[in-house]
Amino acid sequence: MLYSETQKRHLLAIAGVAVSKNMKISKIEFIPVSVAYTHREVSALVNRDGVTDVIVKATTDEGLVGWGESCSGANLESVLEALRGMEPFVLGRSPWESELIRQELWHRGVWSWRQHTACFAYPGIDMALWDICGKACGQPLYNLFGGKVRDQATYFYYCSQGTPDHVAEQARDGVRKGFTVFYIKVGLDVEAELEMVATLRQTIGPYAKIRLDANAAWRVNQALRYLERFDQYRIDFIEQPVNWDPPSNMQEVRTRGKVAVSANEGLWTASDAQRQILARTADVYCFSPYFVGSLAQFQRLALLANNEGLQVCRHTHGELGITAAACHHIVLTLPNVVDGNQQTAHMMTDDILTETLPIANGPVWGVPAGFGIGVAIDPEKLGKYHDLFLSNGQFTPYDKKLLGAPLYS
Repeated sequence: MLYSETQKRHLLAIAGVAVSKNMKISKIEFIPVSVAYTHREVSALVNRDGVTDVIVKATTDEGLVGWGESCSGANLESVLEALRGMEPFVLGRSPWESELIRQELWHRGVWSWRQHTACFAYPGIDMALWDICGKACGQPLYNLFGGKVRDQATYFYYCSQGTPDHVAEQARDGVRKGFTVFYIKVGLDVEAELEMVATLRQTIGPYAKIRLDANAAWRVNQALRYLERFDQYRIDFIEQPVNWDPPSNMQEVRTRGKVAVSANEGLWTASDAQRQILARTADVYCFSPYFVGSLAQFQRLALLANNEGLQVCRHTHGELGITAAACHHIVLTLPNVVDGNQQTAHMMTDDILTETLPIANGPVWGVPAGFGIGVAIDPEKLGKYHDLFLSNGQFTPYDKKLLGAPLYS
């Protein structure tokens, strides 16, 4: 059989042989998709029924394809327009220049003036470029980031709020599947939440970990009082108990209370994350590339936390398999990552991948096979969930019925 030059390069990449060092990005596509949750996600911050993200497909002039995923955040259209605005900085460039492209976007593209949106958008491009690089040289992503320091990472079981019976049912499901870290939102109704957490502890036993997330719903004095009550059920840590601004809010809860504190909101940019880490506002820093703009920035700041003797938990905004896999590669390179990192794979009705992620049915994810990010996209599912987005729009982070209702209890 005779192969075209493009086919030859694909075969060489599959065999682990590097293709041309001079390849350029010739095409980039942005494909919004919507995939439903099995149940609504409810917290003091969000009421959300699924994930709407933008899938990024980058193609080189030699025919290699890389895949990424941009987070929609509050509004998908704003992220989609940001990606379109970034396209001229990417076309004609080497995929090996992802960090240079990001820096140029921040400077020449003036995205430093709108960093929050840029940080949600650019990681999708960044993932796609790194995916190409891994395929081109026949290496998994973790090897391009210095190599792995662990052979597996573990992820949490995300419990939804509900009646004690509902919480117990979820907890039993998590225990059956081998999860040892359980996470539940608080900050809406402390008395009801104490009941939920009591049920959770009774169901999972004395040794599994319970983590809470208040999404900054409390004031400092409330946080200290409430956490003392919650800690009768042995809380591993509380994520964002109070507002991140000023940083002294978190510092005070951390120094005065007994429960370990995790920072999340407030790590909105690389400089924000650096300031929070150096100010030691928390014991654990929970963030992702969508906070700081790229996979490399995520790794750098996680290692900064390590130098400060602090830990990192990989955050999820709600995600599909591309993001989960790309971030997992980085997690494998980190010496200070916690057990029970965040994920939503077990509460998704489906994904756009050809294979189910390991963490959809259990807590442990080992070393990914394949090159680059190591996932394959199912074209039929990609088309199906793009059509769902076109027909139904974005899964918004809010419930329209609650607009105008009191924000605070």
